[in-house]
Amino acid sequence: MFDITIDLTPVWVTLQLATITTIILLIIGTPVAWWLAHTQCWCKSLFQAMVALPLVLPPTVLGFYLLVALGPHGWIGQLSEWFSGRHLAFSFTGLVIGSVIASTPFVIQPLQDAFSAIGKRPLEVAATLRANPLDCFFTVVLPLARPGFLTAATLCFAHTIGEFGIVLMIGGNLHGQTQVISIAIFEHVEMLEFYEAHLLAGGMLLFSFMVLLTLYTVNRRYSTT
Repeated sequence: MFDITIDLTPVWVTLQLATITTIILLIIGTPVAWWLAHTQCWCKSLFQAMVALPLVLPPTVLGFYLLVALGPHGWIGQLSEWFSGRHLAFSFTGLVIGSVIASTPFVIQPLQDAFSAIGKRPLEVAATLRANPLDCFFTVVLPLARPGFLTAATLCFAHTIGEFGIVLMIGGNLHGQTQVISIAIFEHVEMLEFYEAHLLAGGMLLFSFMVLLTLYTVNRRYSTT
């Protein structure tokens, strides 16, 4: 008989990280995506390239530079140490910063596409009804862009849960603090604990499939209504 008990602490840390990252990026990414969808500024391409950079940059490269910046000799780490007495490398806060940067394109790009698809006509109609820009955004844009927000939140949450290279570089492998599911699986494999690795990996596989299935099902329902 196999002992089915397994330490779920990495699962809890991962869910916390994914939830916080998704909330932060939805708050920050919404105005950025709105600006990118409507601006004609010459620097638009520059910002789009910066947003998409984590998609093509190896995670270890991005993680290395973040580690340097957040560590005791980096300017962010030194600033944090000056205010709080400690740097951000190998901490949960550092993980959040790294995850936010790594998942940025998974939030901003779907939101930008959703805002661009709405067009200017609904906003012009709302303006003729004396709705101010803030009312237009919350009463017109948000309902129309709901599928984009759902896609952005889902992709960000799922990507953060599956991230490995960046979280390993920035957070290391501190149990209960920075050890996420992907790192726990790697550790189990290194220790030849394949049963525990199977449980965590199988759970991630099932979760990823259900996330994608739900996303495609909901988006299909929106597209047919």
